[in-house]
Amino acid sequence: MTYALITGASKGIGKAIAEELAQRKYNLLLVARSADSLKEIADNLSKKHHIKVAYLAIDLSLNESTSQVYQWCEANKYQVQILINNAGYGLSGPFKSSSIAENINMMHLNTRTLVQMCHQFLPMLQQQKQAYILNIASTAAYQAVPGLCLYAATKAFVLHFSRGLRHELLGSSISVTSVSPGATNTDFASRAKVGKKALKAAEKVNMTAEQVAKLAVNALFNKKPEIVTGFVNQLGVFFAWLLPKSILEQIAGDLYK
Repeated sequence: MTYALITGASKGIGKAIAEELAQRKYNLLLVARSADSLKEIADNLSKKHHIKVAYLAIDLSLNESTSQVYQWCEANKYQVQILINNAGYGLSGPFKSSSIAENINMMHLNTRTLVQMCHQFLPMLQQQKQAYILNIASTAAYQAVPGLCLYAATKAFVLHFSRGLRHELLGSSISVTSVSPGATNTDFASRAKVGKKALKAAEKVNMTAEQVAKLAVNALFNKKPEIVTGFVNQLGVFFAWLLPKSILEQIAGDLYK
């Protein structure tokens, strides 16, 4: 029996992706820190959609966590067909305003954990007739963002790693897709402590987690290399390519002051 494994599945985009896949009758493995939230989601989705749902509460920012996730799958004979690396968060404000421990923890979760999950599960994915990897990047991946500088850098890493991995796996049974959401109605802004000015600007273009999830899952199954969710976000990425970097960085920096 095959499963879709989703990290950061207890809320936001990860939870919405779980619901989207459940509607399509995929069995799920949900991974996040909150056992109570995961249990509630698992119970609800399994009853509502008549699918198998298991969960593991674990802090994925810790070094040994990805090995523990893999061992959990092996011990329970969970065959992963779809790997969705969604876990991640941001820190806003000047780089020096967060401690080095906070910055490194974010870097580890956003990049190292994602790489480890891909590396750990590649052999299992290769055993499937068709398998998928979905990595959640961000529109911040397409430019430097003063006030979110380290977060944007981690998402640029996710985007470029996903592009490279996709090309390495062309011709194999594994398709790799990266999805770059813009402002989304999740608790990202609250955890990142985004300021009022940036929040007000985001209100005009906010998408729901459900909208992002549907676009992400469609892109996954259509084997798209990458997508930016929403027309306004696509336009923003186009201007990030077109306009001088100094102008873009000044605009972004003003938002996150």
